[in-house]
Amino acid sequence: MQRQKGRKARRIALVLAFTIFVSGYMLYQSDYVKRIRYPLKYKEHIQRYAAEYSLDSCLVASVIWVESKYDTSAVSRKNAMGLMQLIPETARWGAAKIGIQDFNESMLFDPDVNIRLGCWYLSYLIRQFPDDIRLVLAAYNGGIGNVKAWLENKEYSADGKTLDHIPFGETRTYVDLVLKIYDIYKQIYPEL
Repeated sequence: MQRQKGRKARRIALVLAFTIFVSGYMLYQSDYVKRIRYPLKYKEHIQRYAAEYSLDSCLVASVIWVESKYDTSAVSRKNAMGLMQLIPETARWGAAKIGIQDFNESMLFDPDVNIRLGCWYLSYLIRQFPDDIRLVLAAYNGGIGNVKAWLENKEYSADGKTLDHIPFGETRTYVDLVLKIYDIYKQIYPEL
């Protein structure tokens, strides 16, 4: 009798544990929890400048999440600044191209300026590599000159048009992560 009660208690505990696990997993995978893990801040700026530069808003939001996790004051070890982690020299060049007057580095901490410049730069990279978002993201992270050199190197590109291998581990990881987050943002923010 005691043995039967023990087995029954173990079965109940196992079913309960399984139910809690499945419920937890379903909650973790829910759009509600994903929206907490992958927030969408500065939506108006993202939509405005994504539209202005013919970009997918979800792509912009994904780049911001990977680059800074929406921290306006983020500064990388390479001195990339703000939401979209722009290098001051690139930002200065972009600011001149799009007519931002009296640009200075501190403006990169302003979400409006940072997202505007980041979107402009992404659109510039898309014009350089129009048929491959992986090349665009690799150039955003690893530099346009590096991507062009990799495309010319048979070790990294068999056809000179796509990358078979990204030699910088950080850039390779970055590209894969942005594309993963991009899929998530498209799923949980269909209104973008």
